[in-house]
Amino acid sequence: MQPTPITQSYRLVETTSIGEVREDVASGQKAFFAGRFFTAGEAISSFAAGEVHATPSYLTVQLGDAKHIMLSPAYLQYINHSCSPNCFFDTTNLTVVALRDIACEEELSFFYPSSEWDMSQPFVCNCGSRQCLGIIQGAKYLSPQQALAYRLNVYIEGKRNHEG
Repeated sequence: MQPTPITQSYRLVETTSIGEVREDVASGQKAFFAGRFFTAGEAISSFAAGEVHATPSYLTVQLGDAKHIMLSPAYLQYINHSCSPNCFFDTTNLTVVALRDIACEEELSFFYPSSEWDMSQPFVCNCGSRQCLGIIQGAKYLSPQQALAYRLNVYIEGKRNHEG
């Protein structure tokens, strides 16, 4: 995947120690872009629970049946979905980890079902990857073959093994 350059279509929203939040001027959607090169397996950022909720929202990461966290630092919420993600929310170590090398200026992305069993707001995916699943609803709806293609957080793996 090629780095996404800042063009007239993006507006800088926030600069952090690891990257930038940018807003697509046309759509208003925000995204997080790497501020430097990250090596596969490298911890990009640590995170914590800014808030804990009993039910999911489109901004939460699931840690348990009734434990959905809002991310802190809050700028991590702008790491968007891709069916070919370049990072992963490791909920055991509370770190965002690079799944492969990530170029400076590349948009960070993760696989939403890796961290939510049954999403509050399913959506039609427009990631454009060859592996695109089309409709993203949560790990509950992945086939066994689809689930094997992704790294899933510990809670989601346990749910799949128990219910899947």
